Amino acid sequence: MKVHDLAPAPGSHKRRRRVARGIAGKGGKTAGRGTKGTKARDTVKPGFEGGQLPLSQRIPKLRGFANPFRVEYNVVNLDVLESLDDAEITVDSLKNAGIVHHKGLVKVLGGGEISRAVSVSAHAFSRSAREAIEAAGGSVTVVDRPFGDRRPPSQGNALANR
Repeated sequence: MKVHDLAPAPGSHKRRRRVARGIAGKGGKTAGRGTKGTKARDTVKPGFEGGQLPLSQRIPKLRGFANPFRVEYNVVNLDVLESLDDAEITVDSLKNAGIVHHKGLVKVLGGGEISRAVSVSAHAFSRSAREAIEAAGGSVTVVDRPFGDRRPPSQGNALANR
């Protein structure tokens, strides 16, 4: 058998109907498009809904919202604190060591282990980090946020303050 002998199985390949080739054959004249109207004359743009506001314009463009009161932390794990030689670790010492970004708040998380007593001051601590530091004989100090509490007053407080 050679390449020129190959052919599809009988009945598996059906010829495409050639419409709009005169009134003699099936699909002549209007070529299955009916009479008059946009669809009979030319192509219709994808998404066109006959003059109605299209779905692509009806749905909102942007998704979600950015919470203006979100507080983001630079996170530091316990194993990083273990690698530092200082007995007293502050936010400034972490910034000077290049461990955290110079802007933003610092939160200590409980990843890793700490085996020596250190005094740590940061803006926030996870429960596991606080327990691990205190179990090793160290102390934990929560530093106030520089901008205070940015949350809006609750609805109940706003009504009471009138």
